[in-house]
Amino acid sequence: MKQFYGASKNGNLSEAVRGLHAPKLLILMSNPDQFEKHVAELEEMFPGVPSIGVIDMCYDRQVTEKGVGVTAYTEGVEAAADVIEQVSNMPAKYISRVEAAVSKVHPGSNDTVCIDFCTGNDACVLTTVYAYLQSKRVKLMGGTGDGGRVSCNGKVYTDACAFAIIRNQGGKVEVYKENIYQPKAENYRLVASRTDRSKYYIGELNGRPAKQVYMDILNIKEKDIATQTFENPFGKINGQDVCIVSIKEVVGNGLACFRQVNDSDVLTILEMRDYRQIAQETMDQIHRDFHRISGVFAVNCLFRYIYFSQNHAMDDYLKTMNSLNNFCGFVGYGEHYNSQFVNQSMTCVVFE
Repeated sequence: MKQFYGASKNGNLSEAVRGLHAPKLLILMSNPDQFEKHVAELEEMFPGVPSIGVIDMCYDRQVTEKGVGVTAYTEGVEAAADVIEQVSNMPAKYISRVEAAVSKVHPGSNDTVCIDFCTGNDACVLTTVYAYLQSKRVKLMGGTGDGGRVSCNGKVYTDACAFAIIRNQGGKVEVYKENIYQPKAENYRLVASRTDRSKYYIGELNGRPAKQVYMDILNIKEKDIATQTFENPFGKINGQDVCIVSIKEVVGNGLACFRQVNDSDVLTILEMRDYRQIAQETMDQIHRDFHRISGVFAVNCLFRYIYFSQNHAMDDYLKTMNSLNNFCGFVGYGEHYNSQFVNQSMTCVVFE
């Protein structure tokens, strides 16, 4: 199979798809002002070709912040795209669309992936979708877009999850998650309570106001909380794994996050490792798993992008990852890795 990536910093879609011929699947990454226009134009350019779209920045060796980018798959792939609607309250109602899309591509062993773009309620959507995908040996990666809109097959949707099922006829696929954080040496154990699942809100930790607990542990002031999460997000303990939970803002004496936290969930405080070392470890693992790479599609969290940019490291990171061959993707507001909804991470799919 072949992966194509093209971009235009001024939002010229014709420029972004220059050189693209006979795509089997299209992935649109656009800006909020031109999203609807780009969705319609892409359908007109390639009528009937399965497509999904999201509002966000995109990248290969450099980031396109306000323009448009297109990733496409040509040759040696089977693909289908559809949408799950009403994700805020009843995503299970549309699981038959996932089943139909999977049946179209006839997944084999370790050769099929689902790439999804969601507008919200990600954890519930992933639980619903991945329960079926796992039974069919289909992996999943994706993320949350901006602006509460996604597209599928030439139409724009709100309160939805657009997804594409892709079978690589030329080899295997694998998904990866990159986490540049680890629990602080003190190994804090913080039990959440007075949470509001609908608002991703934590009221108390170990029976004390969540805001104050976070400030006391890190010895910071309230005004610093929103940026301190770049260095020290929460980690939700899930067996042997720790899922990152980013802080969004202070709400009263509590904290609103970008990921759902429930009463009795056990959290810890994370700290950043050397991201250069972590990126190298990710690449080493991929090279051990793949002798030949046709393409890599990735979602990098917005908070990672902000942190890397503030430290003048984004270009170096992208240059490093592009040694994998055809590395591209978008900047998301939450990342999907099989059944997990995570924050401040990178997830990707690698095609042999």
